[in-house]
Amino acid sequence: MSEIKENMEIVRERIRAACRRAGRDESEVTLIAVSKTKPVPMLMEAYEAGAREFGENKVQEILAKHSNLPGDTRWHMIGHLQRNKVHQVLEKAALIHSVDSLRLAEQIEAEAAKKGLEAQILLEINVAKEESKYGFFMEEAEEAIRHISQFSHVHIRGLMTIAPFVENPEENRTIFKKLYQFAVDIGRKNIDNVTMDVLSMGMTGDYEVAVEEGATMVRVGTGIFGERHYGAV
Repeated sequence: MSEIKENMEIVRERIRAACRRAGRDESEVTLIAVSKTKPVPMLMEAYEAGAREFGENKVQEILAKHSNLPGDTRWHMIGHLQRNKVHQVLEKAALIHSVDSLRLAEQIEAEAAKKGLEAQILLEINVAKEESKYGFFMEEAEEAIRHISQFSHVHIRGLMTIAPFVENPEENRTIFKKLYQFAVDIGRKNIDNVTMDVLSMGMTGDYEVAVEEGATMVRVGTGIFGERHYGAV
């Protein structure tokens, strides 16, 4: 068995175990293989091991890899998206996780309207208010959601956060709890054109805690592919 296939099975089993602990069905959690900086042959190994959802940080990596994987692969834009790159990624990304400003949302609306597309997005929430991270603070997010909900080519499907890097994943439990509760609160307001079906939270170091706290998508890179090697596509 290849190392990537073995890693995928370990991650899936840990997701299943976290679901059992939380009384959740494992079908509620989608594993996104974060393939940034990884070459296509490694992505194909993950694909052959059952991965269909791949996350990339950079538009150029989605563009370079998109045609090299089978057609049922779904691409997730999970890194900071520059407004001048929106037109390149719209037709390739099934979901943009990292909408971190109104200006970016407006650009996505404008480009989607031009192309006659419907863009599925998540709002990135900077729960911990880290200066090094992008995203809306929680207290400004509802106003942004209500503004974006009026766009006709952009659909908010939920929320995403990048929790702080910590040695002990338990330290991020409160971050995930807060985002889950915020999603529940927004969902109860029944805002037109807004659903809170997707909670993208948890990475290699803390995805089990994220699943226990309600994540519906976890973004695992190192846990599947091993350490990153920058520069490869």
